Amino acid sequence: MSIVAEEKRVLLTIVTERVIENAVIADLDRLGVSGYTVTDARGRGHRGVRDANWDEAANIRIEVVCRRERAEALLAHLRDHYYASYAMVAWLHDVEVMRLDKF
Repeated sequence: MSIVAEEKRVLLTIVTERVIENAVIADLDRLGVSGYTVTDARGRGHRGVRDANWDEAANIRIEVVCRRERAEALLAHLRDHYYASYAMVAWLHDVEVMRLDKF
């Protein structure tokens, strides 16, 4: 018996500005996401260094494990509502999860 999931899921990772955390989380909830993880994020990218020492310059990382169709719909929503006005990047990664019933 394999302990690895028989069905794959996708990890959607979003890195964006902390100032829009509540709005993005509200959208995820409204769009049917059953769970997510939010962590502080630091780094350097197109918009310079983001060091989390000042809320207006801090980033967060949001991770969602879900089916690919939902992840693609979430990405489309993020693109349509946030990309033009906020620092945001997002990517998908195929994952194998334990306790598949949670996702």
